[in-house]
Amino acid sequence: MRHPAQRNRLSTELRSLWHLAWPILVGQLAYVGMAVVDVAMAGHASAQDLAGVSLGVSIWNMLMLTVMGITMAINPVVAHHVGAGKLEEIPHKVRQALWKALGIGLLGLMLANLAGLLFDHLSLEPRVHDLAKDFVLITSLALPLFACYRVLYGYSTSLNQTKPLMVIALLSLALNIIINWLLVFGKLGFPRLGGVGCAWATLLTVIFNLVALIWWMRRSAVYRPSWPFAHFEAPHWPEIKSLLKLGLPIGVTYFAETSAFSLISLLIAKFGSTQMAAHQIALNFTSLVFMVPLSLGLALLTRVGQSLGAGDPTRARYQAWVGVALGLGFAAVSATLIAVFNQQVASAYTNDAAVVALTAQLLLLAAFFQLSDATQVITSCAIRGYKVTRAPMLIHMTAFWLIGLPLGYTLGLAPAWMPWAPAHPMAAQGFWIALVVGLTIAALGLTALLRRVARSRLR
Repeated sequence: MRHPAQRNRLSTELRSLWHLAWPILVGQLAYVGMAVVDVAMAGHASAQDLAGVSLGVSIWNMLMLTVMGITMAINPVVAHHVGAGKLEEIPHKVRQALWKALGIGLLGLMLANLAGLLFDHLSLEPRVHDLAKDFVLITSLALPLFACYRVLYGYSTSLNQTKPLMVIALLSLALNIIINWLLVFGKLGFPRLGGVGCAWATLLTVIFNLVALIWWMRRSAVYRPSWPFAHFEAPHWPEIKSLLKLGLPIGVTYFAETSAFSLISLLIAKFGSTQMAAHQIALNFTSLVFMVPLSLGLALLTRVGQSLGAGDPTRARYQAWVGVALGLGFAAVSATLIAVFNQQVASAYTNDAAVVALTAQLLLLAAFFQLSDATQVITSCAIRGYKVTRAPMLIHMTAFWLIGLPLGYTLGLAPAWMPWAPAHPMAAQGFWIALVVGLTIAALGLTALLRRVARSRLR
């Protein structure tokens, strides 16, 4: 039996981790809710509005998540200083991270508009083409502001201040709904913009997030010992280079994942609306479930980083594995529920019998990868708490791009030139089987890496 002291230590760590994670989870779900609102509002405007917004959102999500990954370098940096009790060193780091974020956001703005030129080479209806390009143009203006917000988000999280982020996210969701309603449908005298109204709603909510967080930080005493806006500071290129070295691999990792899923969606589209609808429904539901291990991982990054900053690698290793165990426990429950209620989940999204049947099959595959998906995101966050980012990037790229996508291409499309391809294309199911394989490889690789990194820090 476990000694009472060990049980108390475990219980204390679980409570501390969950206390930090649950506001992050609520906030993440609120941000997912904004995307759902955009699609729902555009869908009620017209089918063309829905198509244009969906294309624009695909570009926005890819660049937004990449920018978010690059700015995450501030999380372990601030967490280490908090653990070491060196709060006076934090303002300089945050100011330089904001300069880096501004540059990355402006680069993202240019890339977004270049990516929008892809719509000129697709066979799109004129209305859909124009709406998609307008959506990308408007939302691209939000990228520099979003990048700065994510730096302050990471700074606040690393100070154990996650509840303000939750409150702001919930207010943003409410604001997003109101602005969408006003601009998409032209209510209360506002112009009826259709899908373009969703783009303006996204831009305005990003501005709100940044202003609201700075206002909250300015009024809260918790931030005063490390207040980053006490004075102006010019860019310090060695510091920015150091932050880029830490953050770029995270951004590349996020890009590899999001682009892989986007490419899978494009490849499945050739099999018709039933396959595409089932894939999107299953992907939407599993993305919601994924928010729990992601939130645990972000909280764990702070816990591990603070322990390492305090010079306690033994506690950091213990916290990392407790976080992994908690994530696995949740994944076991979610896998069981998805497997048991897959038909009911599919039916909640659509009444189309063919789509329901295929979605239920895909959700069974999703149940298989719950354990590996939770493991890979939590272990990767724990490793980032050690300020190790390049090796996780290589593992993710290998799992998704070198193994997952080629396997999905082989199983899903069954090209005739491949002698080992199946006799008939497996369509969406083939790609989801590849996702199970890719996520499992990532989970195994990252678990081994966490074990090695934790041991090396002990030595």
